Amino acid sequence: MQLHGSICALVTPFDACEQLDLHALDRLLDWHLASGTHGLVLAGSTGEAALLDDDEYRLLIAHSVLRMAGRMPIIAGIGSPSTRKTLDYARIAAEAGADAVLAVTPYYVRPTQHGLIAHYLHLAVESVLPIILYNVPGRTGCDLLPNTVAALAAHPNIIGIKEASAEPERMAALLMLQSANFAVLSGDDPTALHAMNAGAKGTISVAANVAPRAFALMCESALSAHPATHMAAVELNTKLRGLYAVLGLESNPIPAKWALHRLGHIDAIHRLPLTPLSAQHHDAIDECLAALASIDAAPAS
Repeated sequence: MQLHGSICALVTPFDACEQLDLHALDRLLDWHLASGTHGLVLAGSTGEAALLDDDEYRLLIAHSVLRMAGRMPIIAGIGSPSTRKTLDYARIAAEAGADAVLAVTPYYVRPTQHGLIAHYLHLAVESVLPIILYNVPGRTGCDLLPNTVAALAAHPNIIGIKEASAEPERMAALLMLQSANFAVLSGDDPTALHAMNAGAKGTISVAANVAPRAFALMCESALSAHPATHMAAVELNTKLRGLYAVLGLESNPIPAKWALHRLGHIDAIHRLPLTPLSAQHHDAIDECLAALASIDAAPAS
């Protein structure tokens, strides 16, 4: 499996009864396919995975795999404070037909770096699906250090890392580990272009939820060897900066879901303790969407 380009960390749509909204999910999946998105992460941080039960997790992945029918890679988010439970999610993802799993570091329990190596090697040995490491210390309280990644990157079933840090030094250290069998992906939209310019293979993106066509084109242009297309990436990224900003107004995925609601794709429904976007931020989202209309036409289907 090749990891590259714009991989959207997809939101999970709920209906008014807080159940999975499969019709809205189909709209999102079809939109991403038409927009040129290169892959999807389901049930990640943006997908409110921690608020799904096991049956919902299975249904979300299986339904999406069936809808995509091999036309786009499906990556399932997995993660838990427990290695055993994380492996359970990996098995469910495999049974549901996912192509790979994105394994966030164990949160809350604060393992040592030695513990992280043992955790990921156990997953790599036991999982039938390839593993993508996921480091987002701002959410998990656990930092997967580059030296630890170096101890994991050679395993044949560990195929890459999503690094959500905005630190260029961290990205540079990880890029030293990149190979034909281990891809480095940005997990931070505002610095994604810089990461790809430095050699990252793509981005697992929140912004791609709202502007999938523009973000996919930005990634394709950034990864191209032609100077003219590189300039196009810079121009698109400049136009996307307003989106990056508003998506940070409140905790992810609250602003992204509100933006998709305003575009007519989903209802802005969350499960507690998450709540819809505060009214004070509504105008900022609307202004951003109006500015994006010229580069990412996004009519509701």
